[in-house]
Amino acid sequence: MYFSVAHDPTQLNRQGPDTGTQYRSTIFPKSDEQARVAKAYIEQLNKARVFDAAIVTTIEPDKTFYPAEGYHQDFLTNNPGYPYIVYNDMPKIENLKTIFPKDYRDKPILVAQAGLGE
Repeated sequence: MYFSVAHDPTQLNRQGPDTGTQYRSTIFPKSDEQARVAKAYIEQLNKARVFDAAIVTTIEPDKTFYPAEGYHQDFLTNNPGYPYIVYNDMPKIENLKTIFPKDYRDKPILVAQAGLGE
């Protein structure tokens, strides 16, 4: 799903209206095997020309992933009417729901409840 409609893996240091290195498309593998699989999949997608441009998603093993600040956690769930969410994120969610109906759940697993933001 990572390379579906949730983000554009061909944009360097940007996602939609947001720019900066914090918006880069990156995979933080937890093992050499995950890194190998990610690299092979990116090569496969590029070879098949799935996107109009080359994938710039980086694979960054041995780097720490830092969760966003607390006020960013579960932002969409907590602020569904926020203009940025309505304009930029809701269309992506509708696309995911259409493309992956078996994997979509109406009630998300919230970061705060799952203890993922710690």
